[in-house]
Amino acid sequence: MGSSGRSAGHRAVRRARGAASALLALALVAGLAACSNDPLADQYRAGDGKGFIAADGFEVVPIPEAERTEPVDFEAVLDTGATTSSADYRGDVLVVNFWYAACAPCRVEAPLLEEVNQLFAGDDVAFLGVNLYDGAEASQAFAETYGVAYPSALASVDGSIKLAFAGQTPLNAVPVTLVLDREGRVAARIIGQISETTILKTLVNDTLEES
Repeated sequence: MGSSGRSAGHRAVRRARGAASALLALALVAGLAACSNDPLADQYRAGDGKGFIAADGFEVVPIPEAERTEPVDFEAVLDTGATTSSADYRGDVLVVNFWYAACAPCRVEAPLLEEVNQLFAGDDVAFLGVNLYDGAEASQAFAETYGVAYPSALASVDGSIKLAFAGQTPLNAVPVTLVLDREGRVAARIIGQISETTILKTLVNDTLEES
C-alpha cells in the first residue's frame, strides 16, 4: 500500500467507483490489519452487498445469499496428475485462486493464501488454485518455493475450468480469488493481490457460518 493510503487513516466508506471514493477505500483497506474492528466484516454481516474498490484496482465484493448466481460446475486436471470436479467440494466452502508462475503479485500473496488455508484446516473449507498458463512442473515448483500445500488445476491441460468461471470473474485481472459457498455459488470476489489475510479470513469465516 502507498504512503498516501496509510496517511489517510482508517475511514469506513461505502463502495463507489468515483476517484475520490476509490482513494478513501484504499485507506480503509490499508488499515484493516491494524484495526481491532473490521469494517468489512461489519458491512458483510449487515448483508448490504457492498464492497470496496481501491485506487489501484484492488476490489472486494461480498455477495449476499439472495443475489448469488447458480453453482459453478467444473472438472479439472490437477498439477498432481489427479483429477477433480466441483462435486468434490460440495458441502464445503471453497476458495479458488487464479494465478500463474510469472505473475509477481501471485508470488507475493501465495504465502498469505496458504496461511488462511492452514487456519481453516479441519473445518469444512478447501482451497484450489487455478493455474492459467503453466504446466504441472512449473506449477509444482511454484508451490514448493512459496510453501503452498493445496493443489492447482491446470487450465493449460483442460481449459474448460476457465469457461466455467468466465461469467464470475475477469480472468485478465490476475490474481483473482473467489469464495464459493457450500452450494458452489460465488459468495465473494477479491480482484487483485491480497496483501494481508484479514479480508479473506473474514469472507471465509462468514461464508462458513452461513446456515
